[in-house]
Amino acid sequence: MKVLLADDHQILRDGIRRGLEGAGVEVVGEAENGEEAVALAAANSPDIVLMDLSMPVLDGVQATTRIRADNPDVRIVVLTMHDDPERTKAALQAGASAYLTKGTSFAEVLDTLTLVDSGEEVLSPKLAASMLEHLNSIPKAELLSERQVEILQMIADGKSTKQAARALGITQKTVHNHLNATYRRLDTQSLTHAVLSAVRLGIIDLYSEPDPEDET
Repeated sequence: MKVLLADDHQILRDGIRRGLEGAGVEVVGEAENGEEAVALAAANSPDIVLMDLSMPVLDGVQATTRIRADNPDVRIVVLTMHDDPERTKAALQAGASAYLTKGTSFAEVLDTLTLVDSGEEVLSPKLAASMLEHLNSIPKAELLSERQVEILQMIADGKSTKQAARALGITQKTVHNHLNATYRRLDTQSLTHAVLSAVRLGIIDLYSEPDPEDET
């Protein structure tokens, strides 16, 4: 896995680089602003860009849009100190595949990079909650099957498609089949947009802490 770091704080980049390289991840470059991130992504073809949202010259949302337009195979993982719903929604719409706050542990950052590299899209439960809690509740629409709603709710709660499949006792392929049908019904093209649409429509609930009994 090849990763490009984009953050305007050198000390943070240094720490992440050491952690990633210690885990066997190749860091192909570092950018201190969005313009550099776009240029380095074009020059080095990383698998993933670990992207801050607040950077000089060009912000992370604009950089994400340009990188994805230049090379749709490059995936973006946002790592930000902000949980502003509008910024987060903008990053989702720009094409980011995962969203983490800078309070996230390095182990979770590494796990997220691995999931995204394998084709997953990941919503940080904490960030998803803060992004979506301001939305007004809309009466539940009869758009999706019970199983499709169940899967989307699990994704909104922070589970991967593999975890959802295991929890439901079905194959990961079946989960993806349900998600593809969901995309068609909601007129979306990605998992993150499907979750956003489902929340807006009142089909699924906001993230809530798991019941302690579920962890026993």
